[in-house]
Amino acid sequence: MIKIGTIVGDRYEILEKIGVGGMAEVYKGKDHKLDRYIAVKILKEEFRGNDAFIRKFKEEAQSAARLAHPNIVNVYDVGDENGIYYIVMELVEGITLKNYIERKGSLTIKEATSIAIQVSAGLEVAHNNQIVHRDIKPQNIIISREGKVKVTDFGIAKATTSQTTTSNAMGSVHYSSPEQARGGYVDHRSDIYSLGIVLYEMVTGRVPFDGDSAVTIAVKHLQEEMVPPETYCKNLPYSLSQIIKKATEKSPDRRYQDIGDLIADLKQSLMDPEGDFVKIIDPDNQARTVIVTKDTTSQVKEVRRARHQEIEEEEEEDDDEDDDDEEDDDDESLSPAVEKAMTAAGIVLAVIIVIIVFLLVSRLFGLGSGSSSDTEDTQTEESVTDDDSSSSANTVEMPSLLGMTMTEAKIELEELGLSITLKGSEPSSEYASGQIIEQSVEEGSRVEVGSSVEVTTSSGEDTQATGSDTEEEETTVTVPSVLEKDEATARSALTAAGLTVGTVSESSSDTVEEGLVISQSVTANSTVEKGTSVDLVISSGPQTVTVTDVIGHEQTRATSELEADGFKVSVAEAYSDDIRSGLVISTDPDRGTSVSPGSTVTITVSLGKQTVTIPSVVVNMTYDAAVTALRSAGFTGTVTQATEYSNSVGAGYVTRFSPSSTVDYDGDVTIYVSLGPSS
Repeated sequence: MIKIGTIVGDRYEILEKIGVGGMAEVYKGKDHKLDRYIAVKILKEEFRGNDAFIRKFKEEAQSAARLAHPNIVNVYDVGDENGIYYIVMELVEGITLKNYIERKGSLTIKEATSIAIQVSAGLEVAHNNQIVHRDIKPQNIIISREGKVKVTDFGIAKATTSQTTTSNAMGSVHYSSPEQARGGYVDHRSDIYSLGIVLYEMVTGRVPFDGDSAVTIAVKHLQEEMVPPETYCKNLPYSLSQIIKKATEKSPDRRYQDIGDLIADLKQSLMDPEGDFVKIIDPDNQARTVIVTKDTTSQVKEVRRARHQEIEEEEEEDDDEDDDDEEDDDDESLSPAVEKAMTAAGIVLAVIIVIIVFLLVSRLFGLGSGSSSDTEDTQTEESVTDDDSSSSANTVEMPSLLGMTMTEAKIELEELGLSITLKGSEPSSEYASGQIIEQSVEEGSRVEVGSSVEVTTSSGEDTQATGSDTEEEETTVTVPSVLEKDEATARSALTAAGLTVGTVSESSSDTVEEGLVISQSVTANSTVEKGTSVDLVISSGPQTVTVTDVIGHEQTRATSELEADGFKVSVAEAYSDDIRSGLVISTDPDRGTSVSPGSTVTITVSLGKQTVTIPSVVVNMTYDAAVTALRSAGFTGTVTQATEYSNSVGAGYVTRFSPSSTVDYDGDVTIYVSLGPSS
C-alpha cells in the first residue's frame, strides 16, 4: 500500500484512497505541475512481481490513452517508479451508475435512455479505434456531479485489427455476453449486449440473470430467455423494450451490428416511444436468406481470383494432385462468411439463368403471346419494367415531414439514406414553432439515395402580417419552453427552433427532479433573433450540506462552528476513557454526512472518565460489608484489604478507605481493617 503524501513521477502527490478494484487501487492526487486534481490508479503490491498483470495494466493504459471523448474518462499519463506502476487519469467527482441505481431503485425512462446514449457515444469512439471494452457494467460507468456520464476501467479491453478476437477474459458475469461466457469470439457486439443488460437494470432495478454462483449465471446467459423488462417496468415504452430485446439477443448476428444504429434507435425512442421502428431479425429468415450486395460480389470475385492463382502454383509443385482434391482444399480454406457469400452468389446466378432459359423457351414456342406485335409490346414493357427496376434500386420514396421537428426529420431521412437542409423559417398558424411546414420534395415522390431535402420550419403564428415586419419575421423565432425536460431533449427543442444552447449550469432544487431543466435564460414564447443563445440551469436535486467535523473541539467552539454553517445544535453528555472532559466525542448525524440545510446536529460532549464516590467510613462495618457498599456505588476495580492498629475501632472492623473521596470506577481501592489497640 502506497503512503499518503508520496509523490510519483516527480509531480503527482497521493492525497487519499478513493477506490479499490480487482488488480489496482485508485487514489485522489494532485498534479503539481498543472495544479489540478487527478485520479491515480496504482497496481496492487501483490501483482507487481507478476509480468502478466504488469502487461495487462500497461495495456489498459495504452487502450484508454488512445481515446479522447467527453463520455470516456481521460488518461493523462502512465509510468512506473521504484516498482510502483501507475496510471494518471481524469478525476471524476460523482458516483457509479451501480450506486445510483441502488439509491433510486430504478431510473425514469428518459434518464435511463439518456445515460445509455452517452455510454454508447463513448463506446462508439472505442469501437472506431478497434477497441472492445469487454467489461461494460454499472460499476464502470460514472455519473459526475454535473450529470455527465463517463465510461472507465478499460482493464480487460482488447485492441484488435480483425473483426473478432478470441479471449478468455471475462467481465462481471451478470453483464457478460454468451460468447464471453463460453470463451468464444468476442467483438464490439459483446459490448452492445452488456450495455443492453445495463439498460435492462436501469429501467427495472434488477439484472435479468442471477444465481448462487458465477457458473449458474453464465449458463443462464447461454440457455435461458430473460423475463421481458416490461414485466417489472409497467410503463416501459414499446420501442425501448424492443431496443433492449435486440441488444441482448444471444446470437451476435441478431444484435445491433453497429453501436451507431443503437444510438439512432435510442434517440428515436425519446421522440416516438411507442413506435415500431426497431428492426428485429427473424431467426428463420436469417437462416435461409443471404443478401448479396455489390461489396459481397466483389469479395467473392477477389477470393476466387486469389484461390485460382494458388491452385496454379500448387499444380506446378505437384502435377499428380487430383483436381477434386484441390477443390476440396479450396473449400476448406475459405472462411464461413465467404462460403456463405459464394453460396448465395451461386444461388442468385442459378435463379437468373433459370429465368433467362424460361423466357427464351416461352418466346420460342410463343407461350403467352398472341402475335409478333404483341411480342414486341411485351418486350417493350419488359424493357421499361427493367429500367424502372434498375432506377428504383437506387431511389427511395419520400415520406411526409410536415409537422416534424428538424431532429425528428433528420432521423427519419437518415434511415432512408437522405440528408436534410434548413432553408429557413416562416410564420404558420397551422404548425407550432420549430415544426416543418414545407419540404422541397413532395410526399410519395422517389428520390435518389444520398440526395438532400430542403425544408422550411414554422417560426410561430403570424401576429403582424404587415409589409414592414416581413424582414423581422424571417429573422426571428419563438422560444420554446424546455422547463422540466432533460438536457438532451432541451437541446433538441432549442436547436430545432433555430436557437443555440449557451452555458449549462447546475443548481439545487427541492421541486424539480434531478437532471431536468429548472430555468432558461430567455422566456418561453418570446420572440428573439434566430441563433440567440439560451442558457440552461439543470437541477442537481434537493440542496444538501455536509455536517461539519467538530470532533475533539471544545463544546463552545463546536457549537459556534455548527451554527455558523446553518445547523441547529443540541448537546448530550457521556463518559469517555479517551476524550478529556469538555471535548466533543461524536456528532449525530456523523461528520461528513450530507443533510438538508438547517438540520439539527447533536454533539456528545465528554464528561471525562467515570468516577465513583467512596462511601463514608462507618464504624463497626465489617470488611465484607464495606466491599458490598463500594460495589453498590458503581466501583468495578480492584479492592485490597490492609490492617492497622486502632484505639477507637474494634478489631475486625473498617477504620478507613484509601483514597477517601473519589476514585476511577475501574481503579484501585484499599480498605483498612482494625487489629484493635496496639497494646
